[in-house]
Amino acid sequence: MRRMQNWVVKGKPIFIGLEDSKKTWKVCVRCGGTIVQETGMPARFDVLKAYLQKNYPECDIHVMYEAGFRGFWLHDALVEAGVSCVVTPAHLVTQEKVNKVKTDRVDARRLSLNLENGDYSVCAVPDRERREDRQVVRTLTQVQRKITSTKNQIRKFLDFHNLAPNLPAGSWKATQYARLRSLQLSSVLQICLDTYLDILDHLADQRDRLKKQLEVIATKERYREAVAIKASCPGIGRLSATRFTLEWGDLSRFPSGKSFACYTGLTSREHSSGEAVHRGRITGQGSGVVRGWLIQCAWRALKKDPVLWDKFERVRSNSGSKKKAIVAVARKLAVRLRAIDVARQMYVPAVIE
Repeated sequence: MRRMQNWVVKGKPIFIGLEDSKKTWKVCVRCGGTIVQETGMPARFDVLKAYLQKNYPECDIHVMYEAGFRGFWLHDALVEAGVSCVVTPAHLVTQEKVNKVKTDRVDARRLSLNLENGDYSVCAVPDRERREDRQVVRTLTQVQRKITSTKNQIRKFLDFHNLAPNLPAGSWKATQYARLRSLQLSSVLQICLDTYLDILDHLADQRDRLKKQLEVIATKERYREAVAIKASCPGIGRLSATRFTLEWGDLSRFPSGKSFACYTGLTSREHSSGEAVHRGRITGQGSGVVRGWLIQCAWRALKKDPVLWDKFERVRSNSGSKKKAIVAVARKLAVRLRAIDVARQMYVPAVIE
């Protein structure tokens, strides 16, 4: 390897594809259009750093890996060590159509080749502060899911034992959950119900704590203007505006509203060839949670914005589907949010002529 380093890669740029797994990293090193080394190592940055310093001390090093469960800490560590690093979305990695073999070694080779050829997409890597602030949003989402799950467990428990038949169908208010405390049950069932209700109360307290923390985050100088601009749009509350700001970051990185709509996964799939045009459901790429927030905001915005309502009615009448109509409205809402964010202007209501 030392001879290879001296005669082939010394002083030249090298391109490293790194395939990340839980315990090991597979590495493929390319230089001058050829593979110069492939190896594996424990998934530890100190091992990777020592490997690069020993084998490529005089090289211009470029590394690429797929975004995944480890987040962006490896990117930060490499950049801090003076190594150029690219994080690429896993679903946008270019690969041969005929390739039916997928291993960590093959993936590392593909990443290094794409990096050397410049054939890759780049993740917008948020800084550490934004990632930590964004974690509050994601933890709140997880807590809300647990609240919904616990409520469903309480309903199934009551149905299974034929309890509280007078409680209404649909969503229950806090007062109706409080009524469950007064039910006269056997000692065994009472312990079970009390456990469910205690869990629900605890989760509700955690949800309130996280929401208060988001209110504090929204007042930070770096987020304040963006949150206020998004909140000026119909259907977007302050909590939603904060969530979108933390999840999306700087929207000026999208060159157009269409590219941002593609990022949100609200554009239709297409399989067309020649004269045949086939469009299907939305692509669904990106975060499904964020897309769900957009749909919820779109339903609220319909009541306040005549232009969005007109869009909804036209799509509904043409397609016969409210689901398709609300997706179209959500896409239009997303494009609006990008436009006012990039322009740094509050939303001005439109008028139907």
